[in-house]
Amino acid sequence: MFRKVAASAAFLSTLFVPAMVFAQDGAEAVEAVEAAAPGLDPMFVVNNLWILLAAVLVFIMHLGFSCLEAGLTRSKNTVNILYKNLAIVAIGLLMYGLCGFNLMYPGDAWMADGIFGFAGFGLDPGVDGQTAAYADGAYTYYSDFIFQAMFAATCCTIVSGAVAGRVKLGSFLIFCVFFVGLIYPIIGSWHWGGGWLAERGFHDFAGSTLVHAVGGWGALAGAMVLGPRIGKYVDGKVRPIVGHSMPLAAIGVFLLWFGWYGFNGGSVLSADPDTVSFVFVTTTLAAAAGVLAASVVSIIVSRTPDLSMALNGALAGLVGITAGADVISPLEAVIVGVVAGALVVGAVLFFDRVKIDDPVGALSVHLVCGIWGTLAVGIFGTDKSLGAQFIGVLASAALAFPAAFLFFTLLKKTLGIRVEADDEYKGLDIAEHGQEAYGGFQVFSTQ
Repeated sequence: MFRKVAASAAFLSTLFVPAMVFAQDGAEAVEAVEAAAPGLDPMFVVNNLWILLAAVLVFIMHLGFSCLEAGLTRSKNTVNILYKNLAIVAIGLLMYGLCGFNLMYPGDAWMADGIFGFAGFGLDPGVDGQTAAYADGAYTYYSDFIFQAMFAATCCTIVSGAVAGRVKLGSFLIFCVFFVGLIYPIIGSWHWGGGWLAERGFHDFAGSTLVHAVGGWGALAGAMVLGPRIGKYVDGKVRPIVGHSMPLAAIGVFLLWFGWYGFNGGSVLSADPDTVSFVFVTTTLAAAAGVLAASVVSIIVSRTPDLSMALNGALAGLVGITAGADVISPLEAVIVGVVAGALVVGAVLFFDRVKIDDPVGALSVHLVCGIWGTLAVGIFGTDKSLGAQFIGVLASAALAFPAAFLFFTLLKKTLGIRVEADDEYKGLDIAEHGQEAYGGFQVFSTQ
C-alpha cells in the first residue's frame, strides 16, 4: 500500500515539474523529472503530462462554444443553449467510452479492410496500457482515451450552433448519441485509426475534416431538415436576427483560441519541443490572419468592421490550419488564415442567400473552412497529395451528411425535431426549461 501511495505522490509531483523543465536546459530538465518521479522514464512522464494538459485545454473549448453560441443568439434561448452544450459533453464522453474509442481505434479488429472495425465495448488498457510499452512510451492508455474523448463531443457542438433557437432538446440529444457514438468514430478510424484513408496518404493532423467538417456536414443536414427560424427570411429578403451579447461571443472566441493550443498542440501526441512549438506558431499566425482578412472583407462588403465576422475569422483561421499545422510553414499558415477569413464572410452571405439559417456561422467556419484547410495540406504540405486530400473530404461527406440527414428526417417523422411556433416566439428557456437566463430581465420577442 505504501508503495502505491509513494508512486502516486511521485507522479502527482510532476504537475509542478513543467515550470522547472522549461526553465532549464537538456540534462538539467531530465534530472528534474527523475528527481520528482524516480524510476519513471522522464520523457514518458513529460509526454503523458502534456497530453493530459492538452485534454484540459480541449475541454475548455466547450465553454468557449457555449459562450459563442449563446452570445450570437437571442437571450430567450440562453439556458437551452447552455444545457445543450453541457449535455453534449456528457453524451460525448460516455458514448466515446462505451464504443466510440474502440470504433475509432480498432487495432487488429478490422472487419472490412480499413473501412470498419470494432475492438469491443468499454475501456480496457490491457497489460501494457499504463506503462511505457503503450504508444511507444509517449503516454498511457487512459491519457490517450481522455484526450481523444474531448474531441468527440466537438462535432455535435458544431451542429448545436446551426440548429439553435428552434430544435427540440430531446430529439437533438438523441441525434448526438447517434452521431458521436457511431458516425464520428467510424470516419475518424479511416485515418487516425489506420484505416483506408491513412493507407492512401490522406493527412488531417488535428481534424479540419475529421472533426470540423464532419460536424459541419451534420450541421448542414440539421439546418436543412429544420428550416429557418421564424422571421429570418421574409418576402425573399434576409432579416438579420442579431445576437444578444457580443461580449459573451467575444469571450467564447478567446476561450476557443486558448483551447486550440491543446487541440492542435496535443495532436503532436508528445511533448516534443520542436514540433509542439512549431504547431503553436502556425496555429497562432493562421488565427491572426483570419481575423484581419475577415475584417477587411466585411468592411468591403458592409462598409463597417463587423465584430461577429472578425470573431468568426479567428475561428476560420484556426479550423483552416488544423489539418496541416504540423506540415505547413509559418508563411503558408498566414496564407491559409487569410483565405479562410475571406471564405467565412463569403460563406455566411452564401448560406443566407440560399436560405439556410445558421445563427452562429457554424457551416461557414467549420464546414467550408474545414474543407479548405484539408485541401490546403495538399497545396502547401511537403510530400502531401492534393488528390488524397480531396478523396478524404469527399469520403467524409459521403457518410456524414447522408447519415445525419437521414437520422434528422427519421426524428422529424417520429418524435419531431422542431418546437411549436408559440414556443419559438416565447423562447426555449421558458418553453423547454421553465427557466430564465437573466431572471427578472427577460423580454419575450414577438418577432
